[in-house]
Amino acid sequence: MTTLDIDLDTLSVNTIRGLCMDAVEKAASGHPGTPMGIAPVAYTLWQRYLRFDPADPIWPNRDRFVLSEGHASTLLWSLLHLAGVQAVDPDYEVLGRPAVTLDDLKSFRQLGSRCPGHPEYRWTSGVETTTGPLGQGVATSVGMAMAGRWLAARYNRDDFTLFDFDVYALAGDGCMMEGIASEAASLAGHQQLSNLCWIYDSNRVTIEGHTGIAFTEDVAARFLAYGWNVTTVADANDLDAVDRAFHSFRSESERPTLILVHSHIGYGSPVEDSPKAHGSPLGPEGVRSAKRFLGLPEDREFWVPDEVRARFEQGIGARGAELRGAWEQRFEEYRAAWPTLADEIQRMQRRDLPNGWDSKLPEFPPDPKGLATRESSGQVLNALAERVPWVIGGSADLAPSTKTRLTFDGAGDSEPDEPYGRNLHLGVREHASAAVANGMALTKLRSYWSGFLIFSDYAKAAIRLSALMEIPVVHIFTHDSIGVGEDGPTHQPVEQIAGLRALPGLLVFRPCDANEVTEAWRLIAGLRHEPAALVLSRQALPTLDRSGSGFGAASEVALGAYVLADVPSGSGEPDVILLATGSEVHLALSAREELASHGIQARVVSMPCWELFDRQPKEYHDRVLPPHITARVGIEQASTFGWDRYVGDGGALIGMHTFGASAPLKQLLTKFGFTPERVTETAREVLARRKEAMTR
Repeated sequence: MTTLDIDLDTLSVNTIRGLCMDAVEKAASGHPGTPMGIAPVAYTLWQRYLRFDPADPIWPNRDRFVLSEGHASTLLWSLLHLAGVQAVDPDYEVLGRPAVTLDDLKSFRQLGSRCPGHPEYRWTSGVETTTGPLGQGVATSVGMAMAGRWLAARYNRDDFTLFDFDVYALAGDGCMMEGIASEAASLAGHQQLSNLCWIYDSNRVTIEGHTGIAFTEDVAARFLAYGWNVTTVADANDLDAVDRAFHSFRSESERPTLILVHSHIGYGSPVEDSPKAHGSPLGPEGVRSAKRFLGLPEDREFWVPDEVRARFEQGIGARGAELRGAWEQRFEEYRAAWPTLADEIQRMQRRDLPNGWDSKLPEFPPDPKGLATRESSGQVLNALAERVPWVIGGSADLAPSTKTRLTFDGAGDSEPDEPYGRNLHLGVREHASAAVANGMALTKLRSYWSGFLIFSDYAKAAIRLSALMEIPVVHIFTHDSIGVGEDGPTHQPVEQIAGLRALPGLLVFRPCDANEVTEAWRLIAGLRHEPAALVLSRQALPTLDRSGSGFGAASEVALGAYVLADVPSGSGEPDVILLATGSEVHLALSAREELASHGIQARVVSMPCWELFDRQPKEYHDRVLPPHITARVGIEQASTFGWDRYVGDGGALIGMHTFGASAPLKQLLTKFGFTPERVTETAREVLARRKEAMTR
């Protein structure tokens, strides 16, 4: 077979396959078989159906394409290159250079390449979400589809359809095995997301071999039970059958669609169904043999015929430009008819906030009984969401406990028959909840989700991706400590805060009272490229009197840590510094009074956000924690991991070194040493050691 014997569609598909083979071979690393096998389906989608303008890859009403089987990244890099997708900078201005050049493909998986081993959002334009951990992509696509439906419900008008985009996700056998995919598919079926299409690339090969060694279920039957429309393509190379499957999706108005495609690793006798082709290069002879079978020049690397480039330009390029141009004209007409709504859309796309967005954020009066920080957070969230109409979120079936329900007039619930609601019911699906929130944030909504802190473990992979992608999702966690009490160690978080703090780019807030909560939300609302985790108490915490009491202002939460209570004016420097977060700040304040009765002057430092404190200049660090004052006590009802850098060698820590126990709160506090007496005793021990060291 030669190129003269191949029709243009087949030549285009085989060109994609050639690029995928060559990129993996040159890198000596990667997965060539999967992108080669499913290339005809991806080509048909991009060339005939995808509403996407390569010249403007962030056009708001574009269809989304998610490569959930991210190990097949060369497929996406090849498509972005052949379609001529333009790069976009973080300020959302098209830069006028290709997102993926041939040189990028030639440097696949190398340092600095725009073609990394798995798709990375904000690194390569045209990537809608970071994928790699299997199942994450399809789950995130559910959030995108829910966001698209919500945008249509809020902003479309009879004469103006601004939002009607579809979401496509390409998944593999591994995605279907992961639990998060099942969580998300169940939710999508309930939500009747007819704008969502998953393409299941069933090539029946994983790293260990044929899927039959571990995966024998009837996937089609499973999705029918979820309430999906299911259609099957017997041969991925049958472009007419693939076309009919996409047409079936476009015709479906009440259900999400699963297109089950039977494909073969590599497609071609030299590599067909080879586990080696799934996870490693084919080798020089394997590449030549495959190219010979496909009718490609055996001696040409990264070969792209001019007619293939023209094919993409005349297909997705021309169609996308026409659709985007018509949308922009329609938007200008919409702006004249609905200026307020148009302003919302534009602000949302830039991640800007409305004028006066913080005008109703509450300031809480002093109260020795106070509120649980989950309660005050619920009040602040409602005040914020009422002024920012695109704040939307829900809970993993715990909204009554996490206090995240929006209750103002018009908030409503988002359900299939009322998609404009602001409250999402995500079910007992922590992992999918976080991924859905990611998908919504990628569609520019300000999304949040909530659950108990202990269950953040279930969602960790999706939380990690929100940090990796630099998207401003708000992860709200309540029941933050052994304060959960009788529920016992299965529900009492110990290591979770340390784990969240370990994530690069995630801001973790643990406020000590209602006004610190307000200030945390004030900062979170303005984030554009950072996610936040808000860690909140179940039990009531006093609201501090900061007016004329000598207490530091709650606005200093923006600095991450600050001097909440210091020694009396004119008394010199503190003898000891007590550092704490959340509920333990009040314990430190009580211990400060006890220490004062013994003639020991203590400074209390509230540390609601370590990450922000670490960003402050050294001069500020030294003001809050003077280096020469080494007598320090850190207090937190959690693992002590990470505290050493603040308390130093001369300090001590009061924290959790074991799991908790099932008992009333007061008994637990005594058992684990969270009492003013224990803090006072520890502070005196630290001072004694310091004095002894100074006299040596």
